[in-house]
Formats: sequence, C-alpha cells, structure tokens
Amino acid sequence: MIVTAIIPAAGEGSRFGGAVRKQFIALDGLPILSHTLRALAASNALAAAIVVVPPGEESLGREALSLAGIELETEVVAGGRERQDSVYNGLLRAKPDTDLVLIHDGVRPFVSPGVILATIEAAKECGAAVAAVPVTDTIKRVDADGLVIETPGREQLWAAQTPQVFRYALLMQAHRSVRRRGIMATDDAALLEHLGVRVKVVRGSYENLKITSEDDLPLADLILRRQRAR
Repeated sequence: MIVTAIIPAAGEGSRFGGAVRKQFIALDGLPILSHTLRALAASNALAAAIVVVPPGEESLGREALSLAGIELETEVVAGGRERQDSVYNGLLRAKPDTDLVLIHDGVRPFVSPGVILATIEAAKECGAAVAAVPVTDTIKRVDADGLVIETPGREQLWAAQTPQVFRYALLMQAHRSVRRRGIMATDDAALLEHLGVRVKVVRGSYENLKITSEDDLPLADLILRRQRAR
C-alpha cells in the first residue's frame, strides 16, 4: 500500500516573532522541519513526502530536506492562505497511485514510528484515523462574555495531534466538498466529519509536541535529549 506524506509547514509562526519562521528555527543545529522529516522517514512506511512551505520560501524547504538526509521521493510546493489550502496544494501533487495520505505538522518533530504505524494501520481498516491523547486538564466551555456554559467530562475528550491518515480518494473528496461549501476547519479529520465519515482515534504521545512558540523550545530540547538517551 502506497503512503504519501504531506507535511504542512507554511505557517507564519507569528507567535515566535523574528525574521525566521518557526519551522526553520534551529533545534540542536538542524531546522525543526528537518527533525520532523527524519522522524517520519524513520517509520519506513512512506513512499514519498510532499513538504508545503510559504510561497517564496521553497529554497528553505529544499534546504531542510537536504539537511534531513532522508531517502524518500520528495517535493517542495508552495502553500496557500490557510493550512487547509496548503494541505490541498499538497494533495494535488500526490501521485494518482497513492492509497493513503499521511498529514503531519512540520513542527511536530518527535513523532514516534510506533504512532505513525498504528495510525496507518487504523486508516487501512477504517479509512480515516487520527493520533490523539486524552486531555489532562479540566475543560470549560464559555460564552462570548467569558462565562462558563458547561464542564464536559474528560473521559470523552481527546486532544488531536498528527499524524492523521486517510484514504487518498476520501480526503480529496472531503477537501473539494468543503471548498465548494466555504467550510474551514483546523484539521483534516474535521473535514471528513463534515462528510459524515467516522474517524478512528489512535493513542498518540504526550511527547509528540507541536512547537508553536519560543516557550516550547526548552521542552523540545528536553524531549530530544530524552529520545537520544533511549
């Protein structure tokens, strides 16, 4: 079964500030994106990887690929205005013989081969699967005035991560459907939900950190050292 990875790395990284976007920030001497690509390649489950970067920064994407030193068929494409548009741009570049598409955030460099493989296996069976972890905080729903509406029980609440894996035809159908209807979502699993598709949740990892601000860098460095020690 042919699995193509699409790595959205076209975010502005506004919470970092500075001239360098977060996906290209150095972590232990390599861009975060390079670490992410290495982690994905370590699963030995991918046939190709499509990296989606901000328009005009394709050279930085190719440099990150080169520094990662992975042995995969790769391509760098320009992203769109929103993450959803960037993933769609990547989908358009996937080869027609792709069976499954794996979406993984360019700034989640610590995903394990086990999580990747488990999510792929679930998608083979169900058509759509997402890595996630149970929430540990108490969650409050609030109204526009900041007043609590309810406190949902934690036992049914999971925090979605990536990878998210889908049958290629199903994900393309979902993207085209929501584009026609003007629907925006923060992850691809939600797009499948709009089609009425049931999405399987696979246990992810709390180490599968998404680096979104400078405050995450000390924790990222700690996770990197812990993984190397193992």
